[in-house]
Amino acid sequence: MPGGRLTHEDRRQIAIWLAEGLGYAEIARRLGRPTSTISREVARNSAPGGYLADRAQQAAGQRARRRRALQAAERPAEPVHGFVERLAILLAGTGLPRMPARVFVCLLASGSGSLTSAELVRRLQVSPASVSKAIGYLEAMELVRRAQDSGRRERYVIDDDVWLHAFRADTGAHAEVAAAARHGIEIFGTGSPVAARLGEMARFFTWISERMNDSGPTGAVVRDALTVLAALVHAARPLTVDDLATALDWPVQRAADAVDTIGRRPALSDPLAVERCGRGAYAVTPRPDRLSSAQRDGLSVVTGKLWSE
Repeated sequence: MPGGRLTHEDRRQIAIWLAEGLGYAEIARRLGRPTSTISREVARNSAPGGYLADRAQQAAGQRARRRRALQAAERPAEPVHGFVERLAILLAGTGLPRMPARVFVCLLASGSGSLTSAELVRRLQVSPASVSKAIGYLEAMELVRRAQDSGRRERYVIDDDVWLHAFRADTGAHAEVAAAARHGIEIFGTGSPVAARLGEMARFFTWISERMNDSGPTGAVVRDALTVLAALVHAARPLTVDDLATALDWPVQRAADAVDTIGRRPALSDPLAVERCGRGAYAVTPRPDRLSSAQRDGLSVVTGKLWSE
């Protein structure tokens, strides 16, 4: 049919019209094909005896069989193909777009962890443009990198530590969310319901950030943070970083680092919280999420009775 592959009858007509002296453009017009299709057909299948339809048909059949064999060899076995598609669907459920997910899993399931664009096109049965767009997305997430092979072709590679790269790329964003939530607590006030929700949010994103970054505080840093916490509890009043440094006989930077550690890792001071209360001073208060409003009111009543006795 016009636009499809040349048939045996098409090739017979080409041979007849060439013998009659027709040009490529006229033959293409009569067959409803592009002129380039006719010129390639004749150039590919001409021999000293000229263009012969039967020989051209036989050569086309051999090329088709080689092409099918190559595609079958490059396309993953059915269990592997099913695994690639299933895992891609699951990754898409986590927020990764479907095509980048398919490309990523296809690379993941390849023996070398790398494929060329042409190999990805054949294995996934998609267009080169789809592969290119998916690779761009995966590169931005640091899940894939480009490399040159010995044939000077560009390959897309998944490194063995790909997940570490990906998670660390997100660590900064999680830490920023935690910091913003803690700032919100200062704005809304520690006793408000909003502050309680923001406190939970800050602790959650801090927990994620620390574990993804694998950079929790060292033993010495933890000891300094707990020492500052004990100092604030003992003083029972707000203290500045300079006050803490003087009282503890530390350099000012050491005291500042300890306070900063508590602020970035609130779990260290649980069930207490260290809050900035003005003029650069810090004070210890109960964590807002440890006591409900009713419990705080009940404690106020009890404390008032004790003081009145």
